Amino acid sequence: MTNTNFNSDYRLAHTMMRVLDLEKSIHFYCDILGMQVLRRTDYPGGRYTNAFVGYGPETEFPALELTHNWDQVEHYDKGNGWGHICIETLDVYKAVEDLEANGAKIISPAKPMNAGTRILAFIEDPDGYVVELNEKLDLTE
Repeated sequence: MTNTNFNSDYRLAHTMMRVLDLEKSIHFYCDILGMQVLRRTDYPGGRYTNAFVGYGPETEFPALELTHNWDQVEHYDKGNGWGHICIETLDVYKAVEDLEANGAKIISPAKPMNAGTRILAFIEDPDGYVVELNEKLDLTE
């Protein structure tokens, strides 16, 4: 089934998350989850750094903007509106095994969803943000 109601004037560019330790977050998203640092900029006047990470060029793929405020000393309050980001992978079971071996905190192991057709798991990044691992969708059906 194809959705023809897409508005080509818009696209998801990035999601911004405030992080306490930028190097730990870059390690998690790049070294553990396989993203790349796309760009990184220090803003001395504002006392913060932005690092954009992702799986491909920002012109084609959404990115995560990791914002590190230099004077922040405690983890940010996530509030009750935060949910998670989702990363797709071909084999969630293997991904969880590999991620756990690399120090990722597994908060819900790989298991079938309610209908039992797709596999998912949840992990936690260094700041306590939840990352869902989901079996890659075949959107051609």
